[in-house]
Amino acid sequence: MNAFDPSRLRPRIPSPLEPVEDERFARRGLRLLLKREDLIHPELPGNKWRKLVPNLREAAGRPVLTFGGAYSNHLRATAAAGRLLGFPTVGVVRGDELAGRPLNPSLARCAADGMRLEFVDRTTYRAKGDPATLAALRERAPADAFVVPEGGSNALAVHGCVELGRELAGTADAVAVACGTGGTLAGLAAGLLPGQRALGVPVLKGGFLDGEVRALQEAAFGGPRGDWTLAEGFHGGGYARTSPALEEFARDFEARHGLAIERLYVAKMLYALVALAEQGAFPPGSRLVAVVTGAP
Repeated sequence: MNAFDPSRLRPRIPSPLEPVEDERFARRGLRLLLKREDLIHPELPGNKWRKLVPNLREAAGRPVLTFGGAYSNHLRATAAAGRLLGFPTVGVVRGDELAGRPLNPSLARCAADGMRLEFVDRTTYRAKGDPATLAALRERAPADAFVVPEGGSNALAVHGCVELGRELAGTADAVAVACGTGGTLAGLAAGLLPGQRALGVPVLKGGFLDGEVRALQEAAFGGPRGDWTLAEGFHGGGYARTSPALEEFARDFEARHGLAIERLYVAKMLYALVALAEQGAFPPGSRLVAVVTGAP
């Protein structure tokens, strides 16, 4: 059994921090910088690297069982890690109606990387944290499989994301990050210095992330850490959805800065930052960092 050795994948750590000239911020006395987490590794970019590495170290080469929706970046990253490092992966996918259909590009990539896909109905998927349900799902994987939660977010992942905050310590007044399960925000906030604020932009509907982030920090640290808030209302219609306004914004940002923007997370976070800047949410002179968590 081979232990997980992240140095074999030659990650770009720390990830680059790049200034961006954008008059929408400059005219309000704000400075924008991009934390290019998407450049950490071509197949395990951004917060997927930060969250997966601690879990894979713990798994120590055992098979990995994890969870995700039909367009899950987490499933893609886990499958890629399995292929690159030589351990089996099983992905439990939300939606048993998908089992008889052609795989979308995201799930097709998982399958090509060797991940065994197990489709379950949405009721079972919602109950995956229940011990009996989880035990039944584990029967679909090798007996010694290590379970990584949806999105990779658990106490191990939070500690991995603390390093992101430490890399930004003292470089910004506010750091914005897109949020799916809350693990990146929980760790980021803990790694920043007093006086720095982490701003999470939820990409899903529901208003549940506040409790998720608090629970993750409780599991990781025994209590709250750092200064963080959530900017609701920028989900673009919900998970894996975009709006015409968001698409127009992303195309414009790409044209302005020559940077391809991932739509389901990064575009929503940048859209929120521009909107908040226009609303006067940041004092003049503020340095704002936008965390680019993944590539298109």
